[in-house]
Amino acid sequence: MNRTEARAKAEALVGRMTVEEAAGQLRYDAPAIDRLGVPAYNWWNEALHGVARAGMATSFPQAIGLAAAFDPELVRRLGDVAATEGRAKYNAAAAHGDRDIYKGLTFWSPNVNIFRDPRWGRGHETYGEDPLLTAELGVSYVKGLQGDGETMKSAACAKHFAVHSGPEGLRHRFNAVATKKDMAETYLPAFKALVDAGVEAVMGAYNRTNGEPCCGSASLQKILREEWGFQGHFVSDCWAIRDFHTGHMVTDTPEESAALALEQGCDVNCGNTYLYMMKAYEKGLVTEAQIRRSAVRLFTCRYMLGLMEGSEFDAVPYEKVECAEHLAAAREASEKACVLLKNDGMLPLDASKLRTLGVIGPNADSRAALIGNYHGTSSRYITVLEGLQDALGDGVRVMYSQGCHLFKDKDENLSMADDRISEALTVAEHSDAVVLVLGLDETLEGEEGDTGNAAASGDKLDLLLPASQRRLMDAVLGVGKPTVICLMAGSAIDLGNGAEQANAILLTWYPGARGGRTVADILLGRVSPSGKLPVTFYHDDQLAKMPEFTDYSMAGRTYRYIEDKPLYPFGYGLTYGDCRISARREGNHIEAEVVNEGSIDTDEVVQVYVQNEGSVHAPRNPRLCAFQRVHVPAGQAVRVALDIPAERLKVVDDEGRLVDEGTPVFYVGFGQPDARTAELTGRESIRI
Repeated sequence: MNRTEARAKAEALVGRMTVEEAAGQLRYDAPAIDRLGVPAYNWWNEALHGVARAGMATSFPQAIGLAAAFDPELVRRLGDVAATEGRAKYNAAAAHGDRDIYKGLTFWSPNVNIFRDPRWGRGHETYGEDPLLTAELGVSYVKGLQGDGETMKSAACAKHFAVHSGPEGLRHRFNAVATKKDMAETYLPAFKALVDAGVEAVMGAYNRTNGEPCCGSASLQKILREEWGFQGHFVSDCWAIRDFHTGHMVTDTPEESAALALEQGCDVNCGNTYLYMMKAYEKGLVTEAQIRRSAVRLFTCRYMLGLMEGSEFDAVPYEKVECAEHLAAAREASEKACVLLKNDGMLPLDASKLRTLGVIGPNADSRAALIGNYHGTSSRYITVLEGLQDALGDGVRVMYSQGCHLFKDKDENLSMADDRISEALTVAEHSDAVVLVLGLDETLEGEEGDTGNAAASGDKLDLLLPASQRRLMDAVLGVGKPTVICLMAGSAIDLGNGAEQANAILLTWYPGARGGRTVADILLGRVSPSGKLPVTFYHDDQLAKMPEFTDYSMAGRTYRYIEDKPLYPFGYGLTYGDCRISARREGNHIEAEVVNEGSIDTDEVVQVYVQNEGSVHAPRNPRLCAFQRVHVPAGQAVRVALDIPAERLKVVDDEGRLVDEGTPVFYVGFGQPDARTAELTGRESIRI
């Protein structure tokens, strides 16, 4: 059902409601209206990397890992997987009269905020720091979730609008100040791309942006509905409207907060402030027309989803949940997501030359480190330890030690500090090679209130591993056995001297419930790593040179504005192949040839960057303007053609306008055209 037809039906239905009935439908837990045949509906559901929080579902790598794949088509397919499983679960729950939270078809995903500062705890929910990559992947996930038929398969939501990336502890009262240039160049492009792609919903952020609370902002609504032509519905972040009078202090009462949000176009309230809507109406703070306007938008969505009159998706069976096809897609995603940061030749491991493999570390046998946050439940979990045990079978002895607690100084309360390190040393001493599995999980980086990291409300205070893990790392590396560090995290980590001492470093992100199998396959050479960093990995001491966390200026942040050499650059990642690239340009059309001179099949990501030479408004460093993932069999060549849209060659001036300025110069390679990438890879991008 198209939007025009759905809206007409919605207007007719809402027209039959009383004002009180219509107001009740603006709650996230909308009640049934039995006399009109309207069933209850809960708008709150999650599908950041698979259907979340409602039982069994296929588990993909965390969003930041999906970004590392640099593969929009894969992300689109994963969106379709989530929508299919969402339909199957909705159909099954509704058949039992279950219309509870996390059971609906309105998914509050994807998160297209820009990961501008490496301290932000929720950054791993995003697609990284680059506006173009974020937009491309966000659009793909929206298209996968919503489908391309007359009936939406599910409804996607672009969040959090806008200018939102920490600090978590201040979000209920914080005012994010951004210039017109930073708004247009960094914070808004992904949202506009999703609106242009037809995203059904947009969620407002907790914070204020330039003085206005995002869920009650006239300025942001003008951009969204008037300038961009958004036709869908707007939802508040959870309890964000309450913040109007408890945190931002822009209103005095819940009634005033409800009125401000509704007036500025917030259609559905995640939280309970809209319970005061009728009081606001009785006091003359809101009008009947405003209430009905929002109710119509919400029922337009429900009709487009086929929830009011049925659809072809009512037949999606429960057997689709965690089916073989979906598990294969998740496995493919985890294979493409892992980023090889270092390899002195240790990898891939040759199982025929191993008698004993030591697997050490607090994340080696951790389910929490597989799943990230906003996750579903898998019917099976495969940790890194289990993946290696399964892959090596009886041919290689796998010895294990936890080594240390994830962040505490001891694992057993009655023990002395570092109570597991002697065991770790023993395992390392008795092993031919060591896999040291370190990092974080959702208890250390994540959303305020969802982590055990109370001191920083889910944000990170620095870029180092917890002290317990640093001591373990130093001890194990001191044994001198060939050691690969598997880093399970959702953001930049500085391993310090460990990065120099380790023979190899594999960044696995949070790879999904069965991700340990993929990690084993990569370590053993069954799959070539091919992910690229969607964020800059900084040295820890570079934080001191950045603007304050609360400063939303882009100066010194992300690869576009960094001034010093990073630890690992955006776009960087090694493979087991040995690929070379050549390229030529004709106008804005680029043709490249990738030749794999090695003996191992691999994927590579062709990356094109542009710099407007002579421009005073272009970012400090060349910016990504096109990319394409390609599979390159050993000894073969693959050709790639890329057309660069003219709009990507423009720059943003201080007034936030796109202008033609300077001479566009292109760089083509497998990473950025920066000194650090050349230093790490031994190759420079081609300037054309």
